[in-house]
Amino acid sequence: MSIRLDGQVAIVTGAGRGLGRSHAIALAERGAKVVVNDLGDNAGQSENALAVVKEIEAAGGEAIANGANVASYEQVENMVKTAMEKWSRVDILINNAGILRDKTFQKMSMDDFRLVIDVHLIGSANCSKAVWEIMREQHYGRIVFTTSSSGLYGNFGQSNYGAAKMAMVGLMNTLHLEGAKYDIRVNCLAPTAGTAMTESLYPGAILELMAPEAVSPGVVFLSGPDAPSRKVLSAGGGSFAIFKGVETEGLNLAPDDVTPEGIAAAWDSIDNEAGMRELKSGFEQPTKFAAQAAKKLGLDLT
Repeated sequence: MSIRLDGQVAIVTGAGRGLGRSHAIALAERGAKVVVNDLGDNAGQSENALAVVKEIEAAGGEAIANGANVASYEQVENMVKTAMEKWSRVDILINNAGILRDKTFQKMSMDDFRLVIDVHLIGSANCSKAVWEIMREQHYGRIVFTTSSSGLYGNFGQSNYGAAKMAMVGLMNTLHLEGAKYDIRVNCLAPTAGTAMTESLYPGAILELMAPEAVSPGVVFLSGPDAPSRKVLSAGGGSFAIFKGVETEGLNLAPDDVTPEGIAAAWDSIDNEAGMRELKSGFEQPTKFAAQAAKKLGLDLT
């Protein structure tokens, strides 16, 4: 079954080059009208965004350029207002904009830490907030956050970036729950691609394998009418995988063992992966722990 996005409107942030450019073109190829956002100059114009718009238009698509700074909620509101004035709806939001300020945590200034958080996390929250009520009223929306293996697993010298990227998963988890009744499906993409932002991190041979165009089909899938929700799709070089946050079953300790020493003695059982599962909401964890405690005490909670 072909995934088509005809008549839908998509906003792609950081779309002037690299992954964002590839996402914008891929969405347009499937019929979406695209707001190509990329940080503009002092006049609010982005030459990179305008160039991507020309590419889309040359292929028969429809797009407009926008130079909003995603870290500014006022500028984001104006971007969404422009999309609504032109096309009267917003169906898809791809939160892709990002920057790097890599240093070890010891050497990193808190200004650089905050700047990366502002662009990645606050920028994504700004854009999502600006389209949220529109999507609720439409009873339809698709939001994709860009997370990273640096957040999911850690990466030396990227404490700011990793913290921002893991925060995307937490934001996705809650917006998935709040948007479900309105058919707003919220997912994360964890891409690996050779771009200007990553060219210093990978050897040339790997960069050639990891073309952005091999990632963007994942964005189209997560933007489609039959998209899942609350998934973290990892993508790179034509490979795709799902990251799952799981929790061990754990162990309820006897009252006298609820001590640091008791935890140490039971550590192997607490860390045992048998029965490990993915929880569907934050409330499931206290429910599980309460059930374990009640069982230990012979109580019936039903």
